[in-house]
Amino acid sequence: MSASTSRLSLENLQLAQGRRVVLEHLEGRFMDGAITALIGANGAGKSTLIQAIMGELRPVTGRVSCDVPKERRAWLPQQLALDLTFPMSVEELIMTGTWPSHGALKGYCAAHYRRGREIMARLSISHLAHRPLGELSGGQRQRALIGRTLMQEAELLLLDEPFANVDIETVDVLVNVFQEMAGNGTTIIVVLHDMDQLARLADEVLMLAGGHGRWMAPSAITHQHAPAQVVPFTSGGQHAGFA
Repeated sequence: MSASTSRLSLENLQLAQGRRVVLEHLEGRFMDGAITALIGANGAGKSTLIQAIMGELRPVTGRVSCDVPKERRAWLPQQLALDLTFPMSVEELIMTGTWPSHGALKGYCAAHYRRGREIMARLSISHLAHRPLGELSGGQRQRALIGRTLMQEAELLLLDEPFANVDIETVDVLVNVFQEMAGNGTTIIVVLHDMDQLARLADEVLMLAGGHGRWMAPSAITHQHAPAQVVPFTSGGQHAGFA
């Protein structure tokens, strides 16, 4: 797909939670094959916008126009939202990526298992295939979750802080996977709170503040442009991030 095309756009969008307007006059297009960083202070409306994009929240006015089939839309929340007590192995989790298009009640065919093995090898988690999710480290678990979206063949991928509580090696693996997915035409929207990761990964930035959205180039993000809550540089080598 050409990076000059878009299958996801916001048209004079106004969103509310209950009776409180959270975002208004939101306009713009998310380009095919581009990675857009969604940033903003806590309460700025990031989760609200994601709900609208996934079709879980009806706009007050305006619309979200999305031509990506529902079975090809994937939302990966923070790991804290997972139920780690559920008895599921890494391979079983990855195979559930077939459910949106194949159905949850049908068995898997040889091609499904072959693709699952290829994905685990790509993410360097083949040795964890039969390990329960609750026994994994944060980085291992995040790789397995991304494996599920690869199995789904997601064409629209929304990610909420995918690098939180993961090791540096996993960050490198996931960055490469996201960039490869984008190169194949996947539209990726990622909530980021770290300026280093934003500079490394994002093609575009949508900053939410004061109920409005502002599109920016990653190079334009500075301490002056960042949302109100920012983690400053410290002598310990920690980099600024969005709270």
